[in-house]
Amino acid sequence: MTSIQYSLRKLLLTGTILFLTAVSCFLFIPGLNTSQTTTRLTVHRGMGFRSILDELHRNGSISRTWPTLLTVSLVPKLHNIKPGRYLIPPGMSNFGLLYYLHAHPQDEVRITLPEGMDLRKVSRILSRNLDIDSTSFMAAVSSSKLLARHGIRADNAEGYLFPGTYNFAWASTPEEAAGFLITQFRHFYTERLQKVAAQEGLSETGLLTLASIVEAETPLDAEKSMVASVYLNRLKKNMRLQADPTVQYALGGAARRLYYKDLAADSPYNTYRHNGLPPGPICNPGAASILAVLKPAQSNFIYFVATGNGGHYFAGSLTEHNANIKKYKIALRGRELGLE
Repeated sequence: MTSIQYSLRKLLLTGTILFLTAVSCFLFIPGLNTSQTTTRLTVHRGMGFRSILDELHRNGSISRTWPTLLTVSLVPKLHNIKPGRYLIPPGMSNFGLLYYLHAHPQDEVRITLPEGMDLRKVSRILSRNLDIDSTSFMAAVSSSKLLARHGIRADNAEGYLFPGTYNFAWASTPEEAAGFLITQFRHFYTERLQKVAAQEGLSETGLLTLASIVEAETPLDAEKSMVASVYLNRLKKNMRLQADPTVQYALGGAARRLYYKDLAADSPYNTYRHNGLPPGPICNPGAASILAVLKPAQSNFIYFVATGNGGHYFAGSLTEHNANIKKYKIALRGRELGLE
Protein backbone atom coordinates (compact mmCIF):
# COMPACT_ATOMS: atom_id res chain seq x y z
CA MET A 1 0.00 0.00 0.00
CA THR A 2 1.46 3.36 -1.06
CA SER A 3 1.66 6.27 1.32
CA ILE A 4 -0.91 8.13 -0.80
CA GLN A 5 -3.43 5.26 -0.53
CA TYR A 6 -2.80 5.03 3.18
CA SER A 7 -3.37 8.76 3.61
CA LEU A 8 -6.58 8.60 1.58
CA ARG A 9 -7.91 5.70 3.66
CA LYS A 10 -6.98 7.48 6.85
CA LEU A 11 -8.68 10.63 5.64
CA LEU A 12 -11.79 8.70 4.64
CA LEU A 13 -11.91 6.92 8.01
CA THR A 14 -11.44 10.20 9.86
CA GLY A 15 -14.18 11.82 7.77
CA THR A 16 -16.53 8.92 8.41
CA ILE A 17 -15.89 9.08 12.14
CA LEU A 18 -16.42 12.83 12.15
CA PHE A 19 -19.63 12.45 10.13
CA LEU A 20 -20.99 9.73 12.43
CA THR A 21 -20.04 11.81 15.45
CA ALA A 22 -21.83 14.82 14.01
CA VAL A 23 -24.92 12.73 13.21
CA SER A 24 -24.92 11.22 16.68
CA CYS A 25 -24.62 14.63 18.28
CA PHE A 26 -27.33 15.95 15.99
CA LEU A 27 -29.65 13.08 16.89
CA PHE A 28 -28.93 12.58 20.55
CA ILE A 29 -27.67 15.80 22.18
CA PRO A 30 -30.46 17.06 24.51
CA GLY A 31 -31.90 20.52 23.90
CA LEU A 32 -30.13 21.08 20.57
CA ASN A 33 -33.38 21.99 18.80
CA THR A 34 -36.04 21.51 21.46
CA SER A 35 -37.72 23.61 24.12
CA GLN A 36 -36.22 23.96 27.59
CA THR A 37 -39.74 24.00 29.07
CA THR A 38 -42.61 21.52 28.98
CA THR A 39 -44.86 21.94 25.93
CA ARG A 40 -48.18 20.48 24.79
CA LEU A 41 -49.06 18.96 21.44
CA THR A 42 -52.46 17.88 20.12
CA VAL A 43 -52.49 15.51 17.16
CA HIS A 44 -55.88 15.10 15.53
CA ARG A 45 -56.86 12.19 13.31
CA GLY A 46 -55.78 12.78 9.73
CA MET A 47 -52.83 15.07 10.55
CA GLY A 48 -49.82 14.26 8.40
CA PHE A 49 -46.24 14.34 9.67
CA ARG A 50 -45.54 17.73 8.09
CA SER A 51 -48.62 19.22 9.83
CA ILE A 52 -47.44 17.75 13.14
CA LEU A 53 -44.00 19.25 12.54
CA ASP A 54 -45.50 22.67 11.82
CA GLU A 55 -47.52 22.45 15.05
CA LEU A 56 -44.36 21.53 17.01
CA HIS A 57 -42.69 24.61 15.61
CA ARG A 58 -45.72 26.83 16.21
CA ASN A 59 -46.08 25.83 19.87
CA GLY A 60 -42.35 26.21 20.56
CA SER A 61 -41.54 22.52 21.01
CA ILE A 62 -38.81 22.83 18.36
CA SER A 63 -36.80 25.85 17.18
CA ARG A 64 -36.47 24.75 13.55
CA THR A 65 -38.24 22.14 11.45
CA TRP A 66 -35.34 20.99 9.26
CA PRO A 67 -33.39 19.17 12.02
CA THR A 68 -36.48 17.14 12.86
CA LEU A 69 -37.11 16.42 9.17
CA LEU A 70 -33.52 15.27 8.82
CA THR A 71 -33.87 13.04 11.88
CA VAL A 72 -36.95 11.32 10.51
CA SER A 73 -35.23 10.85 7.14
CA LEU A 74 -32.49 8.95 8.99
CA VAL A 75 -35.01 6.94 11.09
CA PRO A 76 -38.14 6.74 8.85
CA LYS A 77 -40.37 4.76 11.22
CA LEU A 78 -40.45 7.72 13.64
CA HIS A 79 -42.81 9.62 11.33
CA ASN A 80 -45.65 7.35 12.56
CA ILE A 81 -47.26 9.41 15.35
CA LYS A 82 -50.67 8.40 16.72
CA PRO A 83 -53.45 10.93 17.30
CA GLY A 84 -53.57 12.08 20.90
CA ARG A 85 -52.64 14.77 23.40
CA TYR A 86 -48.98 14.88 24.41
CA LEU A 87 -47.18 16.60 27.27
CA ILE A 88 -43.62 16.92 25.96
CA PRO A 89 -40.80 16.98 28.54
CA PRO A 90 -38.18 19.75 28.24
CA GLY A 91 -34.72 19.47 26.72
CA MET A 92 -35.21 16.36 24.58
CA SER A 93 -32.92 15.44 21.71
CA ASN A 94 -34.25 15.40 18.15
CA PHE A 95 -34.38 11.62 18.21
CA GLY A 96 -35.77 11.55 21.75
CA LEU A 97 -38.63 13.88 20.83
CA LEU A 98 -39.70 11.86 17.82
CA TYR A 99 -39.31 8.55 19.63
CA TYR A 100 -41.39 9.90 22.53
CA LEU A 101 -44.20 10.90 20.16
CA HIS A 102 -43.92 7.64 18.21
CA ALA A 103 -43.93 5.28 21.20
CA HIS A 104 -46.01 7.16 23.77
CA PRO A 105 -49.24 5.38 24.87
CA GLN A 106 -52.48 6.95 23.67
CA ASP A 107 -53.94 9.57 25.97
CA GLU A 108 -56.99 8.28 27.87
CA VAL A 109 -59.95 10.18 29.26
CA ARG A 110 -62.19 8.90 32.06
CA ILE A 111 -65.84 9.58 31.23
CA THR A 112 -69.04 8.86 33.13
CA LEU A 113 -72.20 8.19 31.13
CA PRO A 114 -75.17 8.25 33.53
CA GLU A 115 -78.12 5.92 33.17
CA GLY A 116 -81.08 7.11 31.13
CA MET A 117 -79.31 9.28 28.56
CA ASP A 118 -80.47 9.09 24.97
CA LEU A 119 -78.16 9.00 21.96
CA ARG A 120 -78.08 12.78 21.57
CA LYS A 121 -76.99 13.34 25.17
CA VAL A 122 -74.37 10.60 24.97
CA SER A 123 -73.00 12.15 21.79
CA ARG A 124 -72.72 15.55 23.47
CA ILE A 125 -70.80 14.15 26.45
CA LEU A 126 -68.38 12.23 24.23
CA SER A 127 -67.82 15.15 21.85
CA ARG A 128 -66.93 17.40 24.81
CA ASN A 129 -64.30 14.96 26.03
CA LEU A 130 -62.96 13.14 22.96
CA ASP A 131 -61.62 14.12 19.55
CA ILE A 132 -64.98 13.47 17.86
CA ASP A 133 -67.97 15.62 17.00
CA SER A 134 -71.56 14.81 17.91
CA THR A 135 -72.73 14.69 14.28
CA SER A 136 -70.18 12.01 13.41
CA PHE A 137 -71.12 9.99 16.49
CA MET A 138 -74.84 10.14 15.63
CA ALA A 139 -73.99 8.93 12.13
CA ALA A 140 -71.92 6.08 13.57
CA VAL A 141 -74.67 4.79 15.89
CA SER A 142 -77.05 4.72 12.92
CA SER A 143 -74.59 3.02 10.57
CA SER A 144 -75.98 -0.23 9.17
CA LYS A 145 -72.44 -1.61 9.09
CA LEU A 146 -71.86 -0.97 12.80
CA LEU A 147 -75.32 -2.25 13.75
CA ALA A 148 -74.85 -5.46 11.76
CA ARG A 149 -71.39 -6.01 13.28
CA HIS A 150 -72.90 -5.92 16.77
CA GLY A 151 -76.06 -7.87 15.94
CA ILE A 152 -78.46 -4.97 16.47
CA ARG A 153 -81.70 -5.28 14.49
CA ALA A 154 -82.81 -1.66 14.72
CA ASP A 155 -82.37 1.69 12.99
CA ASN A 156 -79.84 2.85 15.57
CA ALA A 157 -78.07 1.81 18.75
CA GLU A 158 -80.45 3.53 21.18
CA GLY A 159 -80.63 1.37 24.31
CA TYR A 160 -77.36 -0.45 23.64
CA LEU A 161 -74.86 2.17 24.88
CA PHE A 162 -74.32 0.72 28.33
CA PRO A 163 -73.97 3.43 31.02
CA GLY A 164 -70.97 3.51 33.31
CA THR A 165 -67.59 5.11 33.94
CA TYR A 166 -64.99 4.14 31.35
CA ASN A 167 -61.54 5.06 30.07
CA PHE A 168 -61.64 6.09 26.41
CA ALA A 169 -58.67 6.82 24.18
CA TRP A 170 -58.96 10.55 23.50
CA ALA A 171 -58.40 9.86 19.80
CA SER A 172 -61.16 7.22 19.60
CA THR A 173 -63.19 7.29 16.40
CA PRO A 174 -66.99 7.56 16.70
CA GLU A 175 -67.23 3.92 15.61
CA GLU A 176 -64.73 2.82 18.25
CA ALA A 177 -66.50 4.72 21.04
CA ALA A 178 -69.94 3.41 20.05
CA GLY A 179 -68.63 -0.13 19.56
CA PHE A 180 -66.95 -0.08 22.97
CA LEU A 181 -70.21 0.89 24.72
CA ILE A 182 -72.23 -1.72 22.84
CA THR A 183 -69.63 -4.32 23.80
CA GLN A 184 -70.08 -3.38 27.47
CA PHE A 185 -73.78 -4.20 27.12
CA ARG A 186 -72.93 -7.51 25.44
CA HIS A 187 -70.64 -8.41 28.36
CA PHE A 188 -73.44 -7.60 30.82
CA TYR A 189 -76.21 -9.35 28.91
CA THR A 190 -74.99 -12.87 29.59
CA GLU A 191 -76.44 -16.11 28.27
CA ARG A 192 -78.17 -16.62 31.63
CA LEU A 193 -79.95 -13.26 31.37
CA GLN A 194 -80.88 -14.02 27.76
CA LYS A 195 -82.57 -17.21 28.91
CA VAL A 196 -84.53 -15.33 31.57
CA ALA A 197 -85.70 -12.84 28.96
CA ALA A 198 -86.76 -15.65 26.63
CA GLN A 199 -88.72 -17.31 29.46
CA GLU A 200 -90.54 -14.01 30.03
CA GLY A 201 -91.31 -13.72 26.32
CA LEU A 202 -89.09 -10.67 25.86
CA SER A 203 -86.92 -10.10 22.82
CA GLU A 204 -83.68 -8.20 23.24
CA THR A 205 -85.28 -5.08 21.78
CA GLY A 206 -88.39 -5.54 23.92
CA LEU A 207 -86.32 -5.92 27.08
CA LEU A 208 -84.27 -2.79 26.40
CA THR A 209 -87.36 -0.83 25.38
CA LEU A 210 -89.21 -1.60 28.61
CA ALA A 211 -86.05 -1.13 30.69
CA SER A 212 -85.54 2.28 29.08
CA ILE A 213 -89.05 3.34 30.11
CA VAL A 214 -88.43 2.14 33.67
CA GLU A 215 -85.12 4.05 33.66
CA ALA A 216 -86.83 7.22 32.50
CA GLU A 217 -89.62 6.91 35.07
CA THR A 218 -87.58 6.62 38.26
CA PRO A 219 -84.00 7.21 39.39
CA LEU A 220 -84.62 5.09 42.50
CA ASP A 221 -83.23 1.57 42.13
CA ALA A 222 -85.39 0.44 45.08
CA GLU A 223 -88.65 0.99 43.18
CA LYS A 224 -87.62 0.03 39.66
CA SER A 225 -88.85 -3.54 40.01
CA MET A 226 -92.25 -2.17 41.12
CA VAL A 227 -92.43 0.22 38.16
CA ALA A 228 -91.50 -2.68 35.86
CA SER A 229 -94.30 -4.78 37.37
CA VAL A 230 -96.85 -2.05 36.59
CA TYR A 231 -95.93 -1.98 32.92
CA LEU A 232 -95.73 -5.75 32.62
CA ASN A 233 -99.18 -6.05 34.27
CA ARG A 234 -100.59 -3.50 31.83
CA LEU A 235 -99.12 -5.37 28.88
CA LYS A 236 -100.70 -8.61 30.12
CA LYS A 237 -104.08 -6.87 30.41
CA ASN A 238 -103.65 -5.32 26.93
CA MET A 239 -103.77 -1.86 28.47
CA ARG A 240 -101.85 1.00 26.94
CA LEU A 241 -98.69 1.79 28.87
CA GLN A 242 -99.47 5.53 29.00
CA ALA A 243 -95.87 6.27 29.94
CA ASP A 244 -95.06 9.99 29.97
CA PRO A 245 -91.36 9.48 29.02
CA THR A 246 -92.41 7.94 25.70
CA VAL A 247 -94.30 11.14 24.89
CA GLN A 248 -91.26 13.22 25.82
CA TYR A 249 -89.18 11.09 23.46
CA ALA A 250 -91.76 11.44 20.69
CA LEU A 251 -91.80 15.23 21.06
CA GLY A 252 -87.99 15.50 20.99
CA GLY A 253 -86.03 18.39 22.38
CA ALA A 254 -85.36 19.11 26.05
CA ALA A 255 -87.59 17.48 28.68
CA ARG A 256 -90.40 19.74 29.82
CA ARG A 257 -93.76 19.63 31.55
CA LEU A 258 -96.30 17.72 29.47
CA TYR A 259 -99.75 19.08 28.66
CA TYR A 260 -102.87 17.14 27.72
CA LYS A 261 -102.46 18.21 24.10
CA ASP A 262 -99.03 16.54 24.07
CA LEU A 263 -100.62 13.17 24.81
CA ALA A 264 -102.17 13.27 21.35
CA ALA A 265 -98.76 13.52 19.60
CA ASP A 266 -98.82 11.44 16.42
CA SER A 267 -95.89 9.11 16.94
CA PRO A 268 -95.46 5.34 17.24
CA TYR A 269 -93.52 6.11 20.45
CA ASN A 270 -96.59 7.69 22.07
CA THR A 271 -97.90 4.97 24.36
CA TYR A 272 -101.00 7.03 25.11
CA ARG A 273 -102.11 6.46 21.52
CA HIS A 274 -100.69 3.03 20.73
CA ASN A 275 -100.93 -0.35 22.43
CA GLY A 276 -97.90 -2.37 23.43
CA LEU A 277 -94.30 -1.29 23.54
CA PRO A 278 -92.95 1.54 21.38
CA PRO A 279 -90.75 0.56 18.41
CA GLY A 280 -87.52 0.74 20.41
CA PRO A 281 -85.76 2.07 23.50
CA ILE A 282 -86.17 5.74 24.44
CA CYS A 283 -82.84 5.98 26.29
CA ASN A 284 -79.91 3.82 27.36
CA PRO A 285 -80.89 1.93 30.52
CA GLY A 286 -78.50 0.79 33.21
CA ALA A 287 -78.12 -2.61 34.84
CA ALA A 288 -80.67 -1.97 37.62
CA SER A 289 -83.48 -1.15 35.17
CA ILE A 290 -82.72 -4.13 32.93
CA LEU A 291 -82.66 -6.50 35.90
CA ALA A 292 -85.89 -4.95 37.22
CA VAL A 293 -87.65 -5.96 34.00
CA LEU A 294 -86.16 -9.46 34.13
CA LYS A 295 -87.10 -9.87 37.79
CA PRO A 296 -90.05 -7.56 38.50
CA ALA A 297 -91.83 -7.26 41.81
CA GLN A 298 -94.86 -9.51 42.25
CA SER A 299 -97.78 -7.10 42.33
CA ASN A 300 -101.23 -6.38 40.95
CA PHE A 301 -100.45 -2.70 40.47
CA ILE A 302 -101.41 -1.09 37.16
CA TYR A 303 -101.07 2.59 38.09
CA PHE A 304 -98.50 4.83 39.73
CA VAL A 305 -98.08 8.54 40.33
CA ALA A 306 -95.33 10.67 41.85
CA THR A 307 -95.41 11.30 45.59
CA GLY A 308 -94.00 14.78 45.12
CA ASN A 309 -91.00 13.78 47.24
CA GLY A 310 -89.00 11.72 44.76
CA GLY A 311 -90.82 8.39 44.82
CA HIS A 312 -94.14 7.02 43.59
CA TYR A 313 -97.49 5.82 44.92
CA PHE A 314 -98.67 2.54 43.38
CA ALA A 315 -102.26 1.36 42.95
CA GLY A 316 -104.16 -1.66 41.69
CA SER A 317 -107.40 0.16 40.91
CA LEU A 318 -108.46 3.47 39.40
CA THR A 319 -110.11 4.46 42.70
CA GLU A 320 -106.83 4.01 44.57
CA HIS A 321 -104.96 5.79 41.81
CA ASN A 322 -107.24 8.81 41.94
CA ALA A 323 -106.76 8.98 45.71
CA ASN A 324 -102.98 8.91 45.17
CA ILE A 325 -103.26 11.70 42.62
CA LYS A 326 -105.03 13.82 45.25
CA LYS A 327 -102.21 13.14 47.71
CA TYR A 328 -99.68 14.16 45.06
CA LYS A 329 -101.51 17.42 44.36
CA ILE A 330 -101.68 18.23 48.07
CA ALA A 331 -97.93 17.61 48.39
CA LEU A 332 -97.31 19.76 45.33
CA ARG A 333 -99.37 22.65 46.68
CA GLY A 334 -97.63 22.39 50.03
CA ARG A 335 -94.25 22.60 48.32
CA GLU A 336 -95.33 25.60 46.28
CA LEU A 337 -96.47 27.34 49.46
CA GLY A 338 -93.24 26.48 51.22
CA LEU A 339 -94.90 24.23 53.78
CA GLU A 340 -92.37 21.43 53.23
